[in-house]
Amino acid sequence: MEMGTPAAKATAEPAISTARFRTGTGIGVWLRDLIISLAISAFIIIFLYQPVKVEGTSMMPMLEDQERIFVNKFVYRLESIQRDDIIVFRYPRDPSKSYIKRVIGVAGDRIRIDGGQVYVNGEVLDEEYVPAEYSDARSYPEIVVPPHFYFVLGDHRSMSQDSRDFGPVSQNLIYGKAVFGYWPMDKLGRVR
Repeated sequence: MEMGTPAAKATAEPAISTARFRTGTGIGVWLRDLIISLAISAFIIIFLYQPVKVEGTSMMPMLEDQERIFVNKFVYRLESIQRDDIIVFRYPRDPSKSYIKRVIGVAGDRIRIDGGQVYVNGEVLDEEYVPAEYSDARSYPEIVVPPHFYFVLGDHRSMSQDSRDFGPVSQNLIYGKAVFGYWPMDKLGRVR
C-alpha cells in the first residue's frame, strides 16, 4: 500500500459537483409564488390599505355612488386626524355599518351652522368642495367638540346623514382615511 506525501494530501481538493440545483418546477414554483402573493396581499389589506366601495351619494361630487377607493388603515397611528380629512368610521348607531364623511371639527372646536353656512371657532368655513347645488339651508346650534371626538359632514349636504343627525364621532369608531380612488378609471387618483 502506497501512501501519499503530506504535501500531496494538503493540496488535494475535494471534488465539487458543478451541477446546478433546481429550485422548483412548474406547478410547485407557481404555487409558492401564489402563496407568497396572497400572504403579502392579506398583510396589506388587514394592516395597511383596504379597498372599499362607496355606497350612496352623501360625498358627491368628490366620491360617487359605487366608486372604489383605498382606505389607509394605518395612517392615524402615525399622525392625528385633521380637519378636511375624509374618514371611514363605524356608524355610531349601528357599528355593523360604515360611513364615509369629511372632518369639519376636531376636539375643542366650536361648530355652528346657520342656514347651511358652517362656522368653525367663529370663522366662516370655506368649503370649495361643496358646490352650490349640493348645499342646504339646515342650521345646527353651536357645540364644542369633546375630546377624542370629531364633527363630520358629507359634501352633499342635502343628501347626507352626518354629525348634524348623530352628533360628533368618537375616535375609537374611526378606522381609516380615504386616500386613493381606483375605479372608475376617470376617477383614478388621490382623494381630496
